[in-house]
Amino acid sequence: MAKHPLVQNFFDEATNTFSYVVSDPVTKRCAIIDSVLDYDAASASTSTTQADRIIAYIKEQGLTVEWILETHVHADHLTAAQYLKQKLGGKIAISQKIAVVQETFAAIYHLDIKQVNANQPFDHLFEDGEHFKIGELDVYNIPTPGHTPACLSYVVEDAVFVGDTLFMPDYGTARCDFPRGSAEVLFDSVQSLYQLPEDTRVFLCHDYLPETRESYVCETDIQTQKTQNIHIHEGVSKTEFAQMRNQRDLGLSMPKLILPSIQINMKAGQFPEPEENGVSYLKLPLNYFK
Repeated sequence: MAKHPLVQNFFDEATNTFSYVVSDPVTKRCAIIDSVLDYDAASASTSTTQADRIIAYIKEQGLTVEWILETHVHADHLTAAQYLKQKLGGKIAISQKIAVVQETFAAIYHLDIKQVNANQPFDHLFEDGEHFKIGELDVYNIPTPGHTPACLSYVVEDAVFVGDTLFMPDYGTARCDFPRGSAEVLFDSVQSLYQLPEDTRVFLCHDYLPETRESYVCETDIQTQKTQNIHIHEGVSKTEFAQMRNQRDLGLSMPKLILPSIQINMKAGQFPEPEENGVSYLKLPLNYFK
């Protein structure tokens, strides 16, 4: 019988992102999933309000951080992984397919991919389906590409953290129009999630609050997704889903923080090396995305 890990969510309304601390109540070991570093685009300045909330909770609960997990390279917020590791320890980890994302965006940003590969910023790269532990909790990943090629969902006993695959059933699914994204692949990824026990708790990375709802929600379950998700419930074919998803994506604008966030997040939250004046600089590919 699956254990019942403790899950605490932290919501960043500025980016509609849920971060999580999932912990083993027996050993007090924990993992942080999909953290947020506050970023003000107008001033290109960062702050740690959201991450400090996580730190305060972990210290209050007497937890020890083993892992700082990323479900994927986020395009809508900066990760606080490096700051959290500095303050709390733990290993920063992501799918080994991060290499595909790094190669793709190194070309877009005109970065030296050899240097990135030689100085891999992540502490651990998961193989598909790899098993590991959080304290005494059994954990494994399910590859769930489609939104990006390096998306993973983490199954922690009776809970799964799905990143940008599924949203709440009344909102649907993640977009698939980023480089190397695929609606057909996302369909298959969701079917993999739907093989989990129907009472598995599903924790989402985002909620965008449709007009039919008054409050943000981060948790649902596999049975509810299978029967009620407006994009990908039982009976929807891959062809139908891909046509809907691709058409819907045509009308979406780029995420506001994609250009700063990708170049930080694909390096596990590391900032660019400071130049001679002590300042780090981000790169923006002018007129690349039209």
